[in-house]
Amino acid sequence: MLKHIVMWNLRGDSAEEKAQAVHLLKHSFESLRGQIPGLLHLEVGVDSSRVDYACDVVLYSEFDSQASLDGYATHPAHLRVREELGDLRIARHQVDYAPD
Repeated sequence: MLKHIVMWNLRGDSAEEKAQAVHLLKHSFESLRGQIPGLLHLEVGVDSSRVDYACDVVLYSEFDSQASLDGYATHPAHLRVREELGDLRIARHQVDYAPD
């Protein structure tokens, strides 16, 4: 199994704009459930700490193999989500790892 974790900071000049961006990202990624072969688990978390060094949103997902994670990157449903989100992000961090 592989874990794929991505964290974003999103654009938004106001709290309302930022909330809309968070909602769009969350809804878009959650729509991938059941569409990607080998995607075992997907959850999207929204930061509640509001500390200045926190990211706005995190994607936590699990894949059954490296091949499935590689396939996810080019899967049409994932590419659709990336296009929907456009330039919403201002920062992105990623970690992929196999648990011990």
